[in-house]
Amino acid sequence: MMPSLSDKVRINQDIRAKELRVIGADGANLGVISSEEAVKHAEEAGLDLIEISPKARPPVAKITDYGKFQYEQKKKQREIKAKSHVTETKTVQVKIGTGENDLKLKSGRVTKWLREGHRVKVDLFLWGRYKYMDEKFLKERLGKFLERTEEEYKVAEEIKRSPKGFSTTIERIGKVKT
Repeated sequence: MMPSLSDKVRINQDIRAKELRVIGADGANLGVISSEEAVKHAEEAGLDLIEISPKARPPVAKITDYGKFQYEQKKKQREIKAKSHVTETKTVQVKIGTGENDLKLKSGRVTKWLREGHRVKVDLFLWGRYKYMDEKFLKERLGKFLERTEEEYKVAEEIKRSPKGFSTTIERIGKVKT
């Protein structure tokens, strides 16, 4: 495993191990040699000796240009960051008396969030006397709102009672299109 940029990478005389498994500048394995001899090889090539795997037994070091090594490490970190996709749980709140146009807008927002790859928590907000309505009716009401969603989804958390009413969590099926 390559060290991250936050780890202190030891080079040349900073390497503490007595013996190292050394990889040459051309990628050839030079075998297990003393750290002094490895530093001499690096100096003869006009390059640096970089400890790339300090926890291995014996530690692994490579003869290469330190600037080039740093560039490649930063490039790998950027690629990892670009590939990672942070998902949030977005929340949309629907009420019993929410109008048709508002329902259309909210379902459009849910569709957009699902396409972006986010999880969506849908709350059916109940207040006052609505809290005591038939549970089956209220679940159907929430289900009808979910049917408006144009994007395919799977239910991550079933419809259940929450402190505010009823809620469910849905997420997109398949990969996110970037």
